[in-house]
Amino acid sequence: MNKLKRIVFLLAVALLSIGSAQAADPENTLIMELPWGAVTIEMRPDLAPQHVARIKELTRKGFYDGTPFHRVISGFMAQGGDPTGTGTGGSGVKLPAEFSGEHFVRGVVGMARSSSPNSGDSQFFVMLGTAASLDGKYTIWGRVLEGMEHVDKITKGPESDNGIVAKPDKLVRMRVAADIKK
Repeated sequence: MNKLKRIVFLLAVALLSIGSAQAADPENTLIMELPWGAVTIEMRPDLAPQHVARIKELTRKGFYDGTPFHRVISGFMAQGGDPTGTGTGGSGVKLPAEFSGEHFVRGVVGMARSSSPNSGDSQFFVMLGTAASLDGKYTIWGRVLEGMEHVDKITKGPESDNGIVAKPDKLVRMRVAADIKK
């Protein structure tokens, strides 16, 4: 009986996961294509409306296509969105911070910034683990619904070099789900 309950529980969790992914709003869903698979990201305009609007604008312009994941720290995060790959580039538009009470846990997508809270631009990061030290200090604008196994494959940089990746993997293409023709 215990084994049957576990199977039923796991089936229910799987169905809920499928349902939540399918129920996502296509206008607020990103499909990030990595060399080995697609990652579905639910954007959170309820938390960060200006950041979500800017991410969608840049995505629709093809800004993120081919950009590298230049800084990746095992168990912490994978950072990309800089067309120069140096960690200092961006789109040229700074966004005001939109901090929330949400937590930086595995799968959360946040906006990278400099020491100034209002310096987010185009660079973002996907959490590979939990980092409570970021809570309330960085803007959360999304979360991965599907494809974390692909994010986990992104090449990591050495911790001794703050995760800077010598030969970074690149984001192949990013699209807003509403724009994808079936």
